[in-house]
Amino acid sequence: MSKWPYHTTNWLRLRAAHLMIEPLCRDCRAVGRIVLANHVDHIMAISSGGDPFPNHDGLASLCASCHGAKTSRGDEAGAIRSSKSRKGCGVDGSPLLASFEEVRELSEEKM
Repeated sequence: MSKWPYHTTNWLRLRAAHLMIEPLCRDCRAVGRIVLANHVDHIMAISSGGDPFPNHDGLASLCASCHGAKTSRGDEAGAIRSSKSRKGCGVDGSPLLASFEEVRELSEEKM
């Protein structure tokens, strides 16, 4: 959050309004967790041609963990729908990775 427009009055107002509309982390909700959001993410990155001040449908509320995971996956990542893997388990213990079961079966066979 070091570059324009993140320290402008317009962004700070938009961010505050968005967190009021969507106070929970969107990605955590998708896997059944209830976590307060503290980041507002551009769905289409500004560096990829996204609007710096989009409507609320161009923003996503995320917790620090989900925002960091999305950012580290790169511009094309998007939310959980990314082609790049997201590690971890849902609240019911089921893996977020589709291939996790295959990995677990392989490791059990080796034991």
